[in-house]
Amino acid sequence: MMTSRLLALLSVVAFGAGCTAAPDSPAPPGPSAPSAPSAPTEESSATPRLALSYDGGVLVLDARTLNQVADIPIDGFVRLNSAGNGRHVLVSQGDGFAVLDMGTWTDTHGDHGHHYTAAPAMTEMRFGGQEPGHVVAHDDRLTLFSDGTGTVDVVDPGELLHGHATADTVVTTAPHHGVAVARADGSVVVSVGDEQGRSGLEILDAAGTRIAVSDRCPNLHGEAAASGGALTFGCEDGVLIVRGNTIEKLTSPDPYGRIGNQAGSAASPVVLGDYKTDPDAEIERPQRITLIDTATGALRVVPLQASYSFRSLDRGPGGEAVVLGTDGALHVFDPVSARRIAHYPAIGAWTEPRQWQAPMPNLHVQDGVAYVSDPATQRVVAIGLADGAVVAEATVGRPTIELTGVEG
Repeated sequence: MMTSRLLALLSVVAFGAGCTAAPDSPAPPGPSAPSAPSAPTEESSATPRLALSYDGGVLVLDARTLNQVADIPIDGFVRLNSAGNGRHVLVSQGDGFAVLDMGTWTDTHGDHGHHYTAAPAMTEMRFGGQEPGHVVAHDDRLTLFSDGTGTVDVVDPGELLHGHATADTVVTTAPHHGVAVARADGSVVVSVGDEQGRSGLEILDAAGTRIAVSDRCPNLHGEAAASGGALTFGCEDGVLIVRGNTIEKLTSPDPYGRIGNQAGSAASPVVLGDYKTDPDAEIERPQRITLIDTATGALRVVPLQASYSFRSLDRGPGGEAVVLGTDGALHVFDPVSARRIAHYPAIGAWTEPRQWQAPMPNLHVQDGVAYVSDPATQRVVAIGLADGAVVAEATVGRPTIELTGVEG
């Protein structure tokens, strides 16, 4: 695979004339307050919000009450990823990553902060290119992989708060369904592949020179970060662990033991992963998960007693592994002992659809609360992970597809 370091920055795209964010709106003082879609309102505390996509737009809800804040029309099938800055969500469309301002932020001043809300709106900021794929927030960097062009763009999520972030294209490789992670030392971990598939990983230093490579990961997919800085990448027969500039392969106990989607936690060295064992299945509905200890190199396969989907995995505030089962319950595991420590009813039983783009239940954990969307009933329920109590629930009037959130 040919890899090159591109030194030029992409052009700056800022909030400006014609943007849905009105440039004349008054803004609170401080560097983290760009022009907002409406005059901001100061709040007594941070205001977390949720974004839920549907066929034709994105709903924005207040995360505490689940009251609807906005319904933003967007054409086509969109995917949602938090920008990791507490305010913005990246909206993947056919020709790149657009930026949704969720209209909630905190302007910090030394030992305190001022909290603001405004009307959510799409901004004019856009990054990446054709077939936008994985988005990774890591080491105060936002790494975007465009499958159709094979380019890796890095954005400073803090600069998004100013409304004039630039994207630095740091790697260009063969187009493929890839993933990349930019790190604080300027290095980039990036998948190796082409349109036929993925075979492994390489690590490039800040000058674009390859410093490590592994070709032992057939059809590599997905990424997660654990405490201590370790990264995991799923394979058809196990997982790759990246620690610094070393790449270690952990092999699944089954000849075909595919780990494709993972969820990491800054509070735990253990990564939660899915686990599939039928290479010929049109759609496999697995009933086992994996817990990958990036410190010890142990890979454990754990029975779940229910199936789940790729949108069913997240982590609790203490690193708990949380899985939304097709039995409609939240299964909560201690990541070290692999023991199930809680089982909370959330929604009705469901079946994963054959098309991954179709509406299906989603799990998103934020501030100790598990948010579960249920497109069959067009509802969202919020469940406290400490005791399983229903914190809030609401009917949204749409069969939603994806779910994420920001802290405000």
